[in-house]
Amino acid sequence: MSNDPLVIFTPSGKRGRFPVGTPVLTAARQLGVDLDSVCGGRGICSKCQITPSYGEFSKHNVTVVDDALSEWNSVEQRYDDIRGLKKGRRLGCQATVQKDVVIDVPAESQVHKQVVRKRAEARDIVMNPSTRLYYVEVAEPDMHDPSGDLERLVAALRAEWALPALEADLGVLQTMQSALRKGEWKVTVAVHLGDDTFSPRIIQIWPGFYEGTLYGLAVDLGSTTIAGHLCDLRTGEVIASSGIMNPQIRFGEDLMSRVSYGMMNDTGSQEMTAAVREGMNALFTQIASEAQIDPALIVDAVFVCNPVMHHLFLGIDAYELGQAPFALATSDSLSLRASELDLHLHPAARVYLLPCIAGHVGADAAAVALSEAPGKSDDLMLVVDVGTNAEIILGNREKVLACSSPTGPAFEGAQISSGQRAAPGAIEHVQIDPVTKLPRFQVIGSDLWSDEDGFDAAIAQTGVTGICGSGIIEVVAEMRMAGIVDAPGLIGSAEQTGSPNCFTDGRTNSYLLYDGTADGGPKITVTNTDIRQIQMAKAALYSGARLLMDKFGVNEVDRVVLAGAFGAHISPKHAMVLGMIPDAPLDKVTSAGNAAGTGARIALLNTDARTEIEETVRNIHKIETAIEPRFQEHFVNASAIPNAVEPFPILNSIVTLPDVNHNTGGARGGSGRRRRK
Repeated sequence: MSNDPLVIFTPSGKRGRFPVGTPVLTAARQLGVDLDSVCGGRGICSKCQITPSYGEFSKHNVTVVDDALSEWNSVEQRYDDIRGLKKGRRLGCQATVQKDVVIDVPAESQVHKQVVRKRAEARDIVMNPSTRLYYVEVAEPDMHDPSGDLERLVAALRAEWALPALEADLGVLQTMQSALRKGEWKVTVAVHLGDDTFSPRIIQIWPGFYEGTLYGLAVDLGSTTIAGHLCDLRTGEVIASSGIMNPQIRFGEDLMSRVSYGMMNDTGSQEMTAAVREGMNALFTQIASEAQIDPALIVDAVFVCNPVMHHLFLGIDAYELGQAPFALATSDSLSLRASELDLHLHPAARVYLLPCIAGHVGADAAAVALSEAPGKSDDLMLVVDVGTNAEIILGNREKVLACSSPTGPAFEGAQISSGQRAAPGAIEHVQIDPVTKLPRFQVIGSDLWSDEDGFDAAIAQTGVTGICGSGIIEVVAEMRMAGIVDAPGLIGSAEQTGSPNCFTDGRTNSYLLYDGTADGGPKITVTNTDIRQIQMAKAALYSGARLLMDKFGVNEVDRVVLAGAFGAHISPKHAMVLGMIPDAPLDKVTSAGNAAGTGARIALLNTDARTEIEETVRNIHKIETAIEPRFQEHFVNASAIPNAVEPFPILNSIVTLPDVNHNTGGARGGSGRRRRK
């Protein structure tokens, strides 16, 4: 035995001795090396590509000679002619061991390959999807050994792939016999590997070797928008992403108004369920069309949403979530059939909903916790998922706290006079000159500022259409830094501010950001009502964070992570000037992009992560803002820009906010109390 060649696999470092002539794929399997194969070593699928290494390896005390593997064969040549093999690559099922050899398994050939995330601070995803493809050769029927085609198919899958006893959906039975005969008893099957709810089962069958792949959807069902990411379940790659407005908006812009609609109308709850499912199917059709795939190839979907969206999507009346003690019908994760939810995907597609954390802290917060992993952080980390219903998580290895805060849709452009969702033509960045008090801005779709040459030509296609969430945050913060808005939130007059863009607008003042009326475009202004909407939203956000800090017994956090659909576009400095987030060094305020969507994608591509998040959620301590007496106190203080009592020393070392007061006894504007410095 000791004379058999030594085979060493990298990067795993696993090694063993094998008889001459052993296929590399067989050696890998016996050692438990992560080497992929769909065709079971028949040289059809090419998933088992490996790279042999030659020369001296003192680390392994082995020398690999040129003929350590068998010669290149006709199967490899055929594959190379048709599809091309990278230089130096071999097929693990064709190359056999001849002498001592070191073999590298490239990332794309690993079953549990890692999908590399673009953000350095976020962890990679290990591939372990719920549904996989298997190529198999089935014994033909025999008069002397009568058995059903399904029984022989299941036996072949057990023998060749060590799969458990499998069940089959009726749709599979209806197509199986013709597929087996058309493929001459060679077929590719899609197998859902099972979970706590569903037993492992065959969900589709193709004659011969199926060249394609299977897809899954990671969906973030928000109050205002629904975002979906279509993923290849073999590679983990995001094939297409898209989003639509949640059609439920017509029943109310915020969650409580939707709950009220359900209470006031006999069929209100059913109407909202039908609307969101219809919107969901429209989104899936849009994504599948963009990716040029058949929606019937989407076999798995993971959803994250807040508790009200969760209930309305499932067809559960959200009545109980509208009143204390905000009881959920269930807070556990759910595994369902897509057909139960009227979703137009593969007939046997499965749906997984992440667990909710509490009555107002949903599966979207659980997804953020999965993506950002505050419970694994050495320093104290505040994660703020900015949206209509903000999810806030504070934690480190010691403990994790969570709450939600009803910010409303102002940050997403709703309830703002010139507000709109992020789309080409929307103002996304704003600067106001501290001397002239005149604005300049950038719109989505162009990198040029509005006062730069070529701006008009660059935006000719879209024009300037409105202002989106990140633009609203920046313009209000810039107005505060320029002294156009005072700490209590009043816009001054042209005389008070020295800005020609301030004008009387009813009983208050407004600020002109852009006037496109000469060219038939809109007049974009920031009104005092807009400022109020932003004050209410940011005060709710800050108060939730401050409440968690109180519960943790701290006055500052080590770092802040902004999540949410437009978290990536929020300027940390402007967010802090506004008083949206606690005082922190700007380089410690980072963006996680759509962390809830990322959490959904992790749960889609790695079924082990589903178990992990279920355990994590059990250990998160929930804080209910509605019954916390200090929430209101924090809210009143946080209504000022940035805050009536919090000192914000780090912010004050970066910017000097003008100590102005525009309250001259007008109808609006509150007490005119100055911010403590």
